[in-house]
Amino acid sequence: MRRRIVIIISTCLALLLLLSLGYAGWNAASPERTCSSCHEISPSVDIWQESAHRDVSCVDCHGTVMSNGFHSLREKTSMIFHHLKKEGEKVLPGLDEAGVHQVMEACIGCHQDEYRSWNAGGHSATYADIFLNEKHNSMERPYPDCFRCHGMYYEGSISDLMKPISTTGPWSLKVPEKAQQPVIPCLACHGIHMENASLSHPGTMDDPAGTFYERDPRNQYTSLYLRSDRMHLRSDLLRKPDIYHEGEQVLVSDDPVQRICMQCHAPNWAHEAGTEDDRTPTGVHEGISCLACHSDHSNNPLGACNTCHPAVTSCNLDVMVMNTSYKSRKSPNNIHSMRCVDCHDPIPY
Repeated sequence: MRRRIVIIISTCLALLLLLSLGYAGWNAASPERTCSSCHEISPSVDIWQESAHRDVSCVDCHGTVMSNGFHSLREKTSMIFHHLKKEGEKVLPGLDEAGVHQVMEACIGCHQDEYRSWNAGGHSATYADIFLNEKHNSMERPYPDCFRCHGMYYEGSISDLMKPISTTGPWSLKVPEKAQQPVIPCLACHGIHMENASLSHPGTMDDPAGTFYERDPRNQYTSLYLRSDRMHLRSDLLRKPDIYHEGEQVLVSDDPVQRICMQCHAPNWAHEAGTEDDRTPTGVHEGISCLACHSDHSNNPLGACNTCHPAVTSCNLDVMVMNTSYKSRKSPNNIHSMRCVDCHDPIPY
């Protein structure tokens, strides 16, 4: 009897060892021999091979079956189950919010400077910062479209997230653990599997088209996550909106990244510049991109004036101390819409 028990235990341990070695080999193997062998996953692998992350292993971002405990085990098991049932369209439904946070941890591992900048800026807002904001909630009742910009990956409805749904508080989150989770994670603006040309060493320095500043531009790294469609759309494929000011159409920058900014920092129904959350530049700054002044990730505009203006202007004033909202938010001269005549008397003709 004892011998039989020893044989059974030894057999189980041997099988467990074989499974462990086999799974370790699977994770270490090329995706062409593993992930892309599944026809449902191969399109994602094809895009990944053309992306900026082509040299990053699948498991570095997605993890293994046990890397995120029960969640990842359930996710991978569900994919196998739907595959065997030949429900291919359900194998890759897109990352849920827990999966997004898992991938974001992988992003931080490589992009630490970007993470620090993001964490220091307004886009690192949490569910508590947005949905428990007493000033905003008392002015406007929380409603489902809030998730278009805040909490894009949240699976439930506004009534699942918080209570009460009114302009009268006090407000609270139904799941307190969500309070410190970010509402604008990396994947809100960055599609990881997004095609991007390789940035390699020039083939020759004699060919102007081969040097860095004359090469064909690569695709933008940014893309907008569309909550309604559960997909990313590359920023250069977003439509540049028409914006108006005092009845005249405003010149809007061609920078594709700005098109993502304007999805959330949007004007009213009439596309009037400066209404609602819109920050489209008019006046002396008309036509320049958001990123001409705001640092990516942190959105910090500190020192932006000196980038384009000399320390002392033609009117012998230091741009850094001019009476604008750049110097003080209380200034009547909004940096996004200021005109020359806001500070100077018009020249008579």
